[in-house]
Amino acid sequence: MSLVILPSIDLRNGKVVRLKQGDYSQQLNYDVDPLQVAASFAAAGARWMHVIDLDGAKEGKPVQLELLGKLAASTGLQVQIGGGIRTEDDIQRLLEAGAARVVIGTRAMQDWDWFTRLVHNPHYAGKITLALDARDGIVATHGWTETSTRTAVDVAQAVHSWPLAAILYTDVARDGMLAGPNFEQTKLLAEATDVPVIASGGVGSIEHIVALTKLPVWGAIVGRSLYEGKVNLAEAIRVAK
Repeated sequence: MSLVILPSIDLRNGKVVRLKQGDYSQQLNYDVDPLQVAASFAAAGARWMHVIDLDGAKEGKPVQLELLGKLAASTGLQVQIGGGIRTEDDIQRLLEAGAARVVIGTRAMQDWDWFTRLVHNPHYAGKITLALDARDGIVATHGWTETSTRTAVDVAQAVHSWPLAAILYTDVARDGMLAGPNFEQTKLLAEATDVPVIASGGVGSIEHIVALTKLPVWGAIVGRSLYEGKVNLAEAIRVAK
């Protein structure tokens, strides 16, 4: 089975940035236009794009809705959008703006009953991605600034057979560091559920992509390594197939 590569754009104040280990004080700025970056993803052969509204993640509500809509409309890519999504109204607005999938993390962990009802609403079948951001296997919330009491593997087991689009699994310690994903934890999580798993955090080389193709995961997020020339997107897509 081929691995789907999801190139990513992290937005803060309308600019393309990356955070090291989810830390807002460790921000890397890239002098690139988000719309041009998205167009380059499509030109390289990507089918999906992952977009995070970092302002939204911090404020607890989508902040850059207009730009997110432009990104979704301008490329023909299927777009997965996350960052600060806490209400059904937030979800609806993003879907109407052109998102194919909406990523929910913090609110799911805060209000599991709400999340359960949401995912099992036929209107949202296949449109919700559950974000499990973890430190040492424990789920982190609120833009990675707080830690919950649940393990990522336990949550993955709990959503077995749910009509989710995917589980987005990020090891916070690896994110933005280019040292490779947490292959062991990613494998454990993917084996714990039948929901498609997207590996995120730490991809820094083509070798990391090759290693991920050997795991039972559906997709992989690639971000900082693209902007810094360590991974060529077209090559990553070719290798992933």
